[in-house]
Formats: sequence, C-alpha cells, structure tokens
Amino acid sequence: MTELRTHADLETLERLVTERWSCRAFLTDEVPHEHIVTLLSLAQHAPSWCNTQPWEVYVTEGPATERFRDGLLAHAIAQGPNLQPDVPMPRPVDYTGVHLQRRREAGWQLYQAVGVTRGDREASARQALKNFELFGAPHAVVITVDASQGSYVCTGNLPETGNYRITELEVGEHGVIGQIIRGAEPAANLPFARCTVGGRIAGVRPF
Repeated sequence: MTELRTHADLETLERLVTERWSCRAFLTDEVPHEHIVTLLSLAQHAPSWCNTQPWEVYVTEGPATERFRDGLLAHAIAQGPNLQPDVPMPRPVDYTGVHLQRRREAGWQLYQAVGVTRGDREASARQALKNFELFGAPHAVVITVDASQGSYVCTGNLPETGNYRITELEVGEHGVIGQIIRGAEPAANLPFARCTVGGRIAGVRPF
C-alpha cells in the first residue's frame, strides 16, 4: 500500500510540474478568495533560509490592482531601456550556444502566438509593455521581507511552491512584476511596508 501510494504521489507531482506554464492573458474575473487562501497556505510550506519564513504577502484586487497596474506601466515607460530592478540582480553577460538558441526559440514562439511577426520592432515593444499591464490579470501578489533580511532568503521558493496547486484550481500566474515593484509604488499609492523582493500576477486562465 505504501509503495502504491508513493508511486501515485510521484505521478501527481510529475504532472503538476510538467503542466505548469506562464500565462500571458487573463479573464477579468477575480480569483475566488478561497482559492487565493489555498495557494498562499500551500506556499507557506516553502523552505526558507534557516527556517526564518521571512515573507509577508500583499494581494491586490479591484481598484488597488488598477492603481498598481497604472503605476507599474507608467514607471516602466518613464524608465524606458534604462529600467533597473529594485534589488541588484546580475544579468548574463551574453547568451551563446544552446542558451541563445533556447532563448530565441522561446521568444519567437511567444511572439508568433500573439501575432507579432519577426522584425516588427514596434509590435514587439507593444507586446513587451503588456508585462507591465499585468496581462490584464485582476490580482497582483507582492512578496516582501523585512529590510534587515536582505534578498537572499529564498523568497523564490514561496511562489514556486504555491504553483503546484495552480493547475488544479485553473488559475494562471506569471512572475513578470517581481523586479520593479518598488519604483511603481508612488504612482500606485500602495506603500508596501517592507522590502519588496518579488511578485506574481494571478487570474483566471482563458482556457
């Protein structure tokens, strides 16, 4: 019985991991409150540095999401190509070989899916801005820690752990907003009290 249950558990985990995908379009319907609570409750089991469990999460809805969306987009447009992450984040010096190939394939698959043709810089720029419009999602999920903890405390494990339940609840997510939340706060009038280190958007998937 134990072996059968373990095998079934592994199959379930494998299915959830392989079916996970980044959603880039959402319905306007808000996610039921009980679904959000379920996802966050599961995410609380994520590992953290020395079991400090430092995170505090803000979830926007309704007018708060719209203010956040407007503030995030305005900040991104104002910064333009000089847009910098809130937390210092070393970027790859260059993409080469198979890494460059994978990056290009993923990018062109995305653009083709939304009707952007290769070489259309104007259309690709418009599509890029949809990141900061939250892809129409009705919720922003902002992950914070105490400033004294810094950004190394494994906060990435929090949303990823919650993702395992997303497929079952027919909720989509995307991690685009995690890098520039702090710069959007003044326009959004959403003063997050602690050090902002990451974020997700969430909504009901269109299919």
